[in-house]
Amino acid sequence: MEAIDWIVLVSTLALVVIYGLWKSRNVATSENFLAGKRDLPWWTIGLSIMATQASAITFLSTPGQGFSDGMQFVQYYFGLPIAMVFLSIFVLPVYYRLRVTTAYEYLEQRFDLRMRTLTAVLFLLQRGMAAAISIYAPSIILSAVFNWNLAFTNFLMAVFVVIYTTSGGSSAVSRTQELQMTIMLSGLVLAFFLVLNKLPEGVGLTEAWQIAGVTGKTKVIDWSFHWQDRYNVWSGILGATFLFLSYFGTDQSQVGRYLSGKSLKESRFGLLFNGLIKIPMQFLVLSVGVMVFVFYQFNQPPLYFNQSNRAKMEGTEQSVAMTALEQRDNELFLQKQQVLNGVVGSDGAITEQARADLYNIEQERVALRKEATGLVKEALPASDPNDKDFIFINFILTHMPTGLIGLMLAMIFCGAWSTTASEISALTATTVSDIYRRSLVPGRDDNHYFRVSKFTTVIWGAIIMVFAIYFDLFDNLIQAVNMIGSIFYGTILGIFFTAFFLKNVGGRAVFWASVITQAIILWLFFGVSKDPFLWYNPLGCGLVMGLSLILEKLLKRS
Repeated sequence: MEAIDWIVLVSTLALVVIYGLWKSRNVATSENFLAGKRDLPWWTIGLSIMATQASAITFLSTPGQGFSDGMQFVQYYFGLPIAMVFLSIFVLPVYYRLRVTTAYEYLEQRFDLRMRTLTAVLFLLQRGMAAAISIYAPSIILSAVFNWNLAFTNFLMAVFVVIYTTSGGSSAVSRTQELQMTIMLSGLVLAFFLVLNKLPEGVGLTEAWQIAGVTGKTKVIDWSFHWQDRYNVWSGILGATFLFLSYFGTDQSQVGRYLSGKSLKESRFGLLFNGLIKIPMQFLVLSVGVMVFVFYQFNQPPLYFNQSNRAKMEGTEQSVAMTALEQRDNELFLQKQQVLNGVVGSDGAITEQARADLYNIEQERVALRKEATGLVKEALPASDPNDKDFIFINFILTHMPTGLIGLMLAMIFCGAWSTTASEISALTATTVSDIYRRSLVPGRDDNHYFRVSKFTTVIWGAIIMVFAIYFDLFDNLIQAVNMIGSIFYGTILGIFFTAFFLKNVGGRAVFWASVITQAIILWLFFGVSKDPFLWYNPLGCGLVMGLSLILEKLLKRS
């Protein structure tokens, strides 16, 4: 990175922190700290909701997903508008009528304190792990670029998030996310056009899309149904809808965003705004990854994108084999150029023979990448061999012009901070409101709880920093977040749906139904298969509701 990149990066991030501190300078009560001042307009709510979900993982990992697997991941978001409409009609009015600080307060009023505490604990577990990934994602960038220790990098990232979150709580988070989302969207659009501009003369968007389509990268919809297929129309509309209902309807990191609205109407508009904009935004992020794939059809990419791991392989037994794979990859790239030379400069149409040649070359390269990953795993058993999450950052650092590298990194950092700040704020609100103030130390004055809230924010920042040290890359960061959520969200959503729609079920029945369901989901996920994780959301929800009805009848009979 050049000096101008550092200036852009540091200036942008400093602006975000200063803006958050200034906008929340008058927060002085525990309610304002935990729930905000309840004065946000719909556009701030909508941007805050989007920024909470659009973490650094979105801008770091999703382009790698588009590069490797194409556009099909966008199907995961097809259920989002459905969830937003449902929540606006059925859930938001309940929260506003009760004027709760957290979603879990409602459960005590509907059931009992035991249900409020159980659901709060489930939330703290899954959101704590997800927050650790939000910190870990940008830490990968810093540690890879500057060769810093990963634990130190995690600490550095957590400190800056905790500073402005501790200063103003929920209000600082929401106000700061306005600026962060503006930076992220601007950077995203700029990245797309920069990649497109770097393609050879005669290759525009139409030609690039055709080249990507040869290997199936542009396929958006998959109508086939397979239980273990992670992303198709059915898992997106059915499985992911339940995930979004739980995430946006019961997860305090999101509930806290729209409970800060100045009216029910403003919060509804904010949710619906998110439902309308999120799919096009995700389509754009994946398109950036697809365009990077096309760019690397004309500019030779590394066979293995995690250059840090590649450097560590030198001198190992597998190094010679890796070099042989890279030489074969060089030959494939030259073959590909011969095929593409016949495409570029023609009428833009790709002949059937050229399609077949490009497809076969790409399939062989995919096989080479798989072999390379296996060699890295053998040579460096303590390191994670997957490199999807390094594809986009590799492109940024090697092909972006000076100055814009700093802006692209600022975009990724804003994504990390926006999500992590929301998560820390939600973890604090749930810990203080649902556990500390309700069960452990009730009856103290507001100044006590205000101080405890700030202290708890710092503690959660430290906890997620420690969690982040022990996280691996999984197969892909964006999938890791969805997997962790799917372990718990089905059960949590089932508890809330039982509260909303099964009025005759009591707290004792739903408590044991939740415990049994969570045990079943954990067994399925860790003991059977992780692949159909989206389906564990409707399964968990249905199990809680069904078991609650059965147990309620049995308890009444006994």
